[in-house]
Amino acid sequence: MDTGKELLFFFSALGSFNGIILGVYFFFFTKKKYLTNYFLGALLFALSIRIGKSVFVYFHPELPKMYLQLGLSACFFIGPCLYYFLRSAVEEINIMPKSWKMILLFWGILIFVVGILYPYETYPTLWSFYFIRIIYFQWFVYVILSGFTIRGVLKKIFNIKEKASSSEIWFGTLFLGTFLLFLFYFLAILGAPAATYISGAVVFSFILYLIISILLYRKKTDDLFLLNSQKVYGKKIDAVEAVIISEKLENVMNEKDLYKNPNLNLQDLAREINISSHQLSQFLNNNMGKNFTSFVNEFRINEACKIITSNDKLTLESVGYDVGFNSKSTFFAAFKKHTGTTPLNYQLQALQP
Repeated sequence: MDTGKELLFFFSALGSFNGIILGVYFFFFTKKKYLTNYFLGALLFALSIRIGKSVFVYFHPELPKMYLQLGLSACFFIGPCLYYFLRSAVEEINIMPKSWKMILLFWGILIFVVGILYPYETYPTLWSFYFIRIIYFQWFVYVILSGFTIRGVLKKIFNIKEKASSSEIWFGTLFLGTFLLFLFYFLAILGAPAATYISGAVVFSFILYLIISILLYRKKTDDLFLLNSQKVYGKKIDAVEAVIISEKLENVMNEKDLYKNPNLNLQDLAREINISSHQLSQFLNNNMGKNFTSFVNEFRINEACKIITSNDKLTLESVGYDVGFNSKSTFFAAFKKHTGTTPLNYQLQALQP
């Protein structure tokens, strides 16, 4: 390779390597553990594998076909991770819904089974012509869903009259960067002029270094994982409106038992009482001093306490599922947080004469 190609290889490969390092950081080393952290880490892992494949195959096309299969397989997780990363931020979801787990499991099993039955080495035409189109169509669908999820944020970013917050710019940049990456790869597949696989790697490296720059520049980074945090911080809703919202929440939660829905999110609850998710988040954070998850869990734990004291035939695990928790561990942790004791101790105390 000449000097230009060597620099291009170094820059692109370093971007892929740093993406993996940054993914590890979001998974294990951020101070506050938000669901958005984990999905961003998973997104960077998938992108880094995809980029790494492009870099090494572009400069060393004689490498085994397994590298091609690994890189294309990673694409199946880029779209879902981007979509759930943005949804968990917009809807303030901090516990992964069961439906999300099932969908991710489905993609994982599909990729594994297809990879075993139809390896790239044996079926190169099948992968390079058919599978690659399916893979990029799936990625495209999730990009569209992701754009729809943060359509309000994108409008603010491109609207000169409105000032977007730091978190909105952060999420918008991550979406647009992933979209550009998809676009470069898609154009390369179509054989568009000046569109090569390595151009996607360069775009990824640029986006990655932008992310690193933001993290190094900002003393406080936790707010970048909470899309609504800066919009609602410190500003309370006036007393009269707060009373109205509080009454509506109590009525709708008790009359419709909304808390029993394990997939209940901020937007759904806001829609039920005819206010925006921004207003509801502002009310919960600043007027009540709690986040959405804590608010809903209080109703779940109160109902669980009633069931435990009135029915000793149900298992504690089934009680948790009945009141809206999607796992035993989540129920036990929330119960202890809100009552100061475990469900079992609470049950034993309730059964004492």
